[in-house]
Amino acid sequence: MNIRERIQAVMTAEAEAISAIQVTDAFVEAVELLLAAKGKVITTGIGKAGHIAEKFAATLCSTATPAIFLHAAEAAHGDLGLLAPEDVIIAFSTSGKSVEVLEVLELSHHLGVAHIIGVTSHPDSKLRDLSDLVLDMGEIKEACPIGLTPSSSMAVMLAISDAIALALLEAKGVTREDFGKRHHGGYLGRSARIDNMPRGG
Repeated sequence: MNIRERIQAVMTAEAEAISAIQVTDAFVEAVELLLAAKGKVITTGIGKAGHIAEKFAATLCSTATPAIFLHAAEAAHGDLGLLAPEDVIIAFSTSGKSVEVLEVLELSHHLGVAHIIGVTSHPDSKLRDLSDLVLDMGEIKEACPIGLTPSSSMAVMLAISDAIALALLEAKGVTREDFGKRHHGGYLGRSARIDNMPRGG
């Protein structure tokens, strides 16, 4: 396969993986839990999934849902103290077997967090057992030619996190003005601010 074909194959595989996501009632329930959350929204993960979790927290913050990323490895060295009883955790792990993430969830139960939402793929994922609600990524074949590099799985994970964040934005009635108050810098900030909106004559 030449370079052009490989690039097209990767894009096609990732698009197909996203299209295959089954949007079940669990997705609706996840948005409702986040909408009703009285405490913090905390995202967590490790490796590539951790980067998706961190991006998800950033998206939530700019769309009027305060959130923070908890690095699953740093949690073992004191950062777990971030958790409080009314918090909601969203944990990302394709395999659902990452030890650092599982430890966070096990200890979160002891700390009495309100809800744990897991985003995972593997049917035998231990993360499923530790979560109150599971957003199923489906069984995914990576776009990587050697079948190892997280690629299609990360595309699916990112799509799920964006879909949850934007459904939550809409459910909250977040406006362009609300967005601009939280994301005031750069092109998006200028685009969102009311004083830059066209005014009728």
